[in-house]
Amino acid sequence: MSSPSTPHPAEGPRAVRGRPPRLDQGRTARAALDLLDEAGLDALTMRRLADAVGVQAGALYRHFATKQDLLTVMAERMLEGCSAPPPEGDWSERLTVLAHRMRAALLAHRDGARVYAGTHSTGANTLGFAETLVGVLREAGFRDGDAARAVLAVVNFTVGHTLEEQAALQPGDSATAEAGPAQAGPADPDRLRRAVAARDFPHLAAALPVLASADFAGHFAFGLNLLVQGLRATERNGPGGAAEARP
Repeated sequence: MSSPSTPHPAEGPRAVRGRPPRLDQGRTARAALDLLDEAGLDALTMRRLADAVGVQAGALYRHFATKQDLLTVMAERMLEGCSAPPPEGDWSERLTVLAHRMRAALLAHRDGARVYAGTHSTGANTLGFAETLVGVLREAGFRDGDAARAVLAVVNFTVGHTLEEQAALQPGDSATAEAGPAQAGPADPDRLRRAVAARDFPHLAAALPVLASADFAGHFAFGLNLLVQGLRATERNGPGGAAEARP
């Protein structure tokens, strides 16, 4: 990741004659997130971002060698504030708070989970969040390796769930997510109901009220609880669980 250049106070450089502003990584990331919220990830191009910050597209590539580098910086910025220690309580409660905090951070931006997926930031926000997660588990007595794998499981579940959630609520041509789950995006519950009703799928028919539900918060809470209960089993039963002393 390139280090940021000297910040420039101008926020509307296109309207200013003379020497173009020096790029500031923080301001550029903010502009990229604004464009993301406005038009989505597919419409976020380096040229469009360059126009937004008032520079030539080539100038961006001196700070972000690829678009993936830009996405990594955006992902890092999205996790700002997530690393704060969760309220005191049982380790499972604290872990749950952190997972919900990450989901909220990704949901705060259109296509937030798509931006985050596949990035590997080593910035303070990302590493700080991971440090807090691992710390909750190690302080609860989990061995180092189990704590690391648990964090990967929780983060991967959170990102994957949020990817599906945002895809289901993706705005259409003129619709918005505020229009409601049934109208807001490509995931059409009625289509699923019709497909199941047209065939002999009795088990799916019985499960349809939940499968076709847009209660994403409920789905997330259920899946996260499954992970927590699995970690409790690891904590109790090992081998290699928290009940054994760390090497």
